[in-house]
Amino acid sequence: MISITAIFKSKTENIEQVQSMLNHLVTETRKEAACVRYDLHHSENVFIIWEEWKDQTGLDIHNNQPYLLDFIGKSESLVSSPIQVYKTVQIL
Repeated sequence: MISITAIFKSKTENIEQVQSMLNHLVTETRKEAACVRYDLHHSENVFIIWEEWKDQTGLDIHNNQPYLLDFIGKSESLVSSPIQVYKTVQIL
């Protein structure tokens, strides 16, 4: 199992647009065969996606999906800092 945490800090004026784009991303990603979990969390202008993937192959396929690449390209001007992505391994 592969875990990913992605953190997005929206510019205040773009919160609704970023959330709408993330909602679409979550909906499409959850359809992927290797996706175990893809949950969206929110606090003020910060959005966090907590992901779990069956394997690296599935994650690689996800990372090349048109809807993800489209989101990344369109969100760059809407966030206040670069998107942070952490690939982690559960230790407990």
